[in-house]
Amino acid sequence: MKRAISLLYLGFAKGINPEYQTYDWFELLDLERFADLEQDHFYFLHTVSRLVPVPRVIVLSDFDKLPQKGVRFSRGHVFVRDQFTCQYCLQEFPKQKLNLDHVVPRSRGGRTSWENVVTSCHSCNRRKANRTPAEASMPLKRSPQRPHASWGLLQRKQLDQSWKVFLLPT
Repeated sequence: MKRAISLLYLGFAKGINPEYQTYDWFELLDLERFADLEQDHFYFLHTVSRLVPVPRVIVLSDFDKLPQKGVRFSRGHVFVRDQFTCQYCLQEFPKQKLNLDHVVPRSRGGRTSWENVVTSCHSCNRRKANRTPAEASMPLKRSPQRPHASWGLLQRKQLDQSWKVFLLPT
């Protein structure tokens, strides 16, 4: 919230509500304007002399570089994508009992990428060894895919309700 207030005050961002109305810092200071709006769309900053509504969602007025378009590839992100479930036996495991498995083994030219790596348990990983799923008679339950750019936010357990309008279009 501290960063959002700074951006709003300096004019680098505006608040936005689910009806796509934007508010600058001085409009936010006019508290009467927000009296009948749903409190779900604002945090409230209590100062010595006033109550300032701070929007839960802000939009930048300008930016100097394009935002990152994809989710960074990492072991933890692969586990989350596959929901901590072995893609061969479909059993769920704690992360300590999981491996990353290359669908096309690296020794055969398989790359370490979203489209070639799946979560597997230790026993399935040993059984598959240096073979393709077809050769090992272990078909994948779900083929690996690169997550969408907003996937990281959507995976959060407590996604703020005010973000759903912008991230989950109907």
